[in-house]
Amino acid sequence: MEEMKVRELMRPLDDFPQISSQATFMEAVETLEKVDQEFQSGKALQRILLVYDATGKIVGKMSPMDVVQGLEPKYLNIDIPKFKSYSQLIQTVHESTEKELRLWHDPLRELCKKVYGVKIHEFIKMPTPDHMVRIDAKMYEAFHLFVVERHDSLFVQDGHDIVGLIRFSDVYKKIREAMRACPLPI
Repeated sequence: MEEMKVRELMRPLDDFPQISSQATFMEAVETLEKVDQEFQSGKALQRILLVYDATGKIVGKMSPMDVVQGLEPKYLNIDIPKFKSYSQLIQTVHESTEKELRLWHDPLRELCKKVYGVKIHEFIKMPTPDHMVRIDAKMYEAFHLFVVERHDSLFVQDGHDIVGLIRFSDVYKKIREAMRACPLPI
């Protein structure tokens, strides 16, 4: 497995359901629900919902967490890199929720009024370098990103284009197969 390259375990973009960045917030919620139902029933192999722009280029992915963050866009105002640890970030957000950020201060029914007018492109985050791996990279580069960054999938790039995703579940399956192939110690 040491010589294996990302391209051998990646899945092409066509394997994933997709939605336009011009879709509304509510369309995204409904599509996520449909994708999850198809996955749960065994009709679909994926539940990752990719987002494409007006040119058809993949610009991100949607998850239920993106829905929650989209409902409260003030999370985007938090300067995460300035925090030394996750617990420091949580403590700061907790302390400043009532004072500065006023997160979730508007009643949910008021936030929900915007779901029919807000477009996905207004809140979807572009993939960052720590969420991408080159198509010809060796698997240890993907291992590193999965372990250190705790991603469940990575975008695979060929040059500047996103050409697929590599899922941690597929990588783990390959590791499990390699472990089972090991001879028993004597």
